[in-house]
Amino acid sequence: MAQILAPSSQLQAKISIKNATYARPLPAKLGSLAFKPVGSKASVRTSTNFRVFTVKAVNGTINRMEDLLNLDVTPYTNKVIAEYIWIGGSGIDVRSKSRTLSKPVEHPSELPKWNYDGSSTGQAPGEDSEVILYPQAIFKDPFRGGNNILVICDTYTPAGEPIPTNKRAKAAEIFSNQKVIDEIPWYGIEQEYTLLQTNVKWPLGWPVGGYPGPQGPYYCAAGADKSFGRDISDAHYKACLYAGINISGTNGEVMPGQWEYQVGPSVGIEAGDHIWASRYILERITEQAGVVLSLDPKPIQGDWNGAGCHTNYSTKSMREEGGFDVIKKAILNLSLRHKEHISAYGEGNERRLTGRHETASIDQFSWGVANRGCSVRVGRDTEKQGKGYLEDRRPASNMDPYVVTALLAETTILWEPTLEAEALAAQKLALKV
Repeated sequence: MAQILAPSSQLQAKISIKNATYARPLPAKLGSLAFKPVGSKASVRTSTNFRVFTVKAVNGTINRMEDLLNLDVTPYTNKVIAEYIWIGGSGIDVRSKSRTLSKPVEHPSELPKWNYDGSSTGQAPGEDSEVILYPQAIFKDPFRGGNNILVICDTYTPAGEPIPTNKRAKAAEIFSNQKVIDEIPWYGIEQEYTLLQTNVKWPLGWPVGGYPGPQGPYYCAAGADKSFGRDISDAHYKACLYAGINISGTNGEVMPGQWEYQVGPSVGIEAGDHIWASRYILERITEQAGVVLSLDPKPIQGDWNGAGCHTNYSTKSMREEGGFDVIKKAILNLSLRHKEHISAYGEGNERRLTGRHETASIDQFSWGVANRGCSVRVGRDTEKQGKGYLEDRRPASNMDPYVVTALLAETTILWEPTLEAEALAAQKLALKV
């Protein structure tokens, strides 16, 4: 599991305002906007813990914008803003639009369905472009605060059929299977990402057109010459906690300008909902920071680590006494469906899974205890206790969490290989189950 951000000087936008004066020193900035911690002496009106703030100009223009951005409308109206979020045609892009609700809501079933122009997102033809949004999960909105919400949606035709890019619908089918429900599948997902400078699309903190020193000093590091993007990571961490996302930690990664956060443990379909909501929040924060978010699994070629989305997984049977045998049976099944999983684990993953930089070869399945160069890793504690979880290290940073989580459950709970295939795989992997 790993983490993010450069010293504030690297993120401050070059703001030039004629006759501008400052009432106080600026804190760590995110572009021209920043998050202001609660308890500040600054006078801002909002009920959220994440306060937008800008420089104060003599003419008051920016100050008035700040006041409006931080305006708390709850004393004046029961209406709230719902930000409907969905996944676009590329399968990795998040889209959203806002609507006003007449009152606060607590459950997705209280929300109306909505529609959008699918021809503008690569999800429908122009002559029949309407795509319907089905609300599926609600999170508190850390940007608007109050009773305002973020709504994770999936996408359907007007006839009620999931469109091809709707991966949540298939995952929901698998997670609604009684065998899967009984096993209570847990997921802990390690989302790695890279921060890029806006105009040059080069990692944050790297000299333009050049390279920093070799990997080694950057992982989980502190210091202006080693950590690039910490304010973004911290802002994202707090925003996710505010939203109700089950984020469990963050850390700086091996390649400078690269970070990771972890979400989980989450049960079933919830894991995908929380990852997509966290990605949306990260996109919004980097947007304000003037930094580009990349989920490319190998953003920089050469002797640099790629970006993965390691998925820790366990079932009820794995967590109980004798669970290590269940884990080994799961590993056996995963080895037999290696190609199916690789094909679903993210675009461009072949550039990352080379057998170097803490990865296994994309063409060969392997497993080991405490071995980060394997396809699937088992921790020392799991081996010692005889129960626990496994870590699938193959998913790329741009993987779809609905696809990966559902496929893991399907392969390890629902799918049964032939006895002959099972015996051959067990021999090849030196597994005794």
